[in-house]
Amino acid sequence: MWIHINDPLAEEATTKLKELLPEVKITIEHFDAEELKEKVKDFDVLVVRSATKVTKDIIENGTNLKLIARAGMGLDNVDLETAKEKNIKVINTPGANSLSVAELVVGYMLSIYRHIVTGTVSLREKRWEKKTLKGFELTGKTLGIVGFGHIGKLVRKLVTGFDMKVLVFDVFEIPEEIQKEHNVKQVSMEELLKNADVITLHVPLNEKTRHLISDKEFEMMKNNVILINAARGGVVDEEALLKYLENGKVLGAGLDVFETEPPVSEVQMKLLNHPMVVATPHIGATTKEAQRRVGLELVDKIVEIVKNM
Repeated sequence: MWIHINDPLAEEATTKLKELLPEVKITIEHFDAEELKEKVKDFDVLVVRSATKVTKDIIENGTNLKLIARAGMGLDNVDLETAKEKNIKVINTPGANSLSVAELVVGYMLSIYRHIVTGTVSLREKRWEKKTLKGFELTGKTLGIVGFGHIGKLVRKLVTGFDMKVLVFDVFEIPEEIQKEHNVKQVSMEELLKNADVITLHVPLNEKTRHLISDKEFEMMKNNVILINAARGGVVDEEALLKYLENGKVLGAGLDVFETEPPVSEVQMKLLNHPMVVATPHIGATTKEAQRRVGLELVDKIVEIVKNM
């Protein structure tokens, strides 16, 4: 039995895996796509995070592969269809890093409304722009949460102290008792777009959600809206976002993800240089606490499966 960790886990998690499976060969090294395609034939278990794309070619070369373990929530970097065809089990850790993402989302709200990044940059450039950086209070605003899963629920919990009205859209019907428990109202996408001051996206990227937010949706939004995407690049049409930032319809945007990563296109560079865009390099889940939870939870799942192989 050979477990290969292609993207590193928290040290505590790796130590635990070795302790619980002392007879199993465990290796830790990042191979790029071409190297991995060659070496995967020897692995029984492949452990990855978001950095490794487990493509059709890699899975088909994994003649001994029985399990793909994804540290984190999203599975868009794993070819699930090919894995299913090859009878390879795929597991992940939904929810383990949700709090870190939710906290980052709230950070975007405050940063945009209060010009925290612009204020910092201007001070570094020896400019005192107190009069021009008049912001907005978050308290009392209407928040629209698109996708009311683990992260969406935590965002709602975190903004409780800001006394925000919270509208949610989800493709699944949310039971009345859940809406009451979280003090939210489930509405249509159109109603959310028309009424929210801040919109935050928490949906996977698939055929139905690609460019979920584009020209039509921006036209529905209120003036001075804030849009936050810490879900997946591609959910927002970046060209449309730039257009509505530049014409003033959108007050600001918080972006942790991009259609291509790292962002290099002309449109992406214009977005990153816009004074009302706050951006980070896909670090929503990158906290010590989250990576510890993710790693330990994944190890528990791997051990249970391996012991029953």
